[in-house]
Amino acid sequence: MQTATAIPAERKATRPRADALRNRERIVSAAREMFTEFGPDVPLDEIARRAGVGNATVYRNFPDRDALVREVVCSVLDRTVRAGRTALAETGDAFEALERFVHVSADERIGALCPMVSSAFDEHHPDLEAARERCERIIEEVMDRARAAGQLRPDVGVGDVMIAVAQLSRPPAGTACPSADRFLHRHLQLFLDGLRAPAPSVLPGAAVTMEDLRQS
Repeated sequence: MQTATAIPAERKATRPRADALRNRERIVSAAREMFTEFGPDVPLDEIARRAGVGNATVYRNFPDRDALVREVVCSVLDRTVRAGRTALAETGDAFEALERFVHVSADERIGALCPMVSSAFDEHHPDLEAARERCERIIEEVMDRARAAGQLRPDVGVGDVMIAVAQLSRPPAGTACPSADRFLHRHLQLFLDGLRAPAPSVLPGAAVTMEDLRQS
């Protein structure tokens, strides 16, 4: 008598449930909003309340504040990378791709990352370093294409763009985020117009690199 071949049991724990993934995404989205508004020290129970989940759900996904901050930073960097790839794929004009990328990066609140990355948590965590490298590569690719097309002035570097986006996407002291948002893209466009070649002036100093920013 032939023995029936045993069918391996399906592995049910290999992929999180859809509702668990949605909860995690809601937590990260709420944390990103609240970190932008109030800084990285906002109480986790307030983040849970805005996300519409219980405190236990937050701690089940993120054992401590550092893990949540790191996930928010990585998610913003990865969303910025996707914006850069989309701009390159959908835009035939190299400088227009740079413009689109810069405006979307500002909407992602890159400026709010600076105080979080410089805080006490492990800024050299492998996930964070990998996300940062992906972001730097896409910025370089967007800028290199505009430079090769003769549309980007040659005396600016990736660091110059990152400083401007970070500063312009961070509301001035004493102002509310929604109020500053009204002027964000207006002032970004003024900055972008200053990047066009031919340059009307000579910039003092050398082009700023990401390595310059890390050492400052």
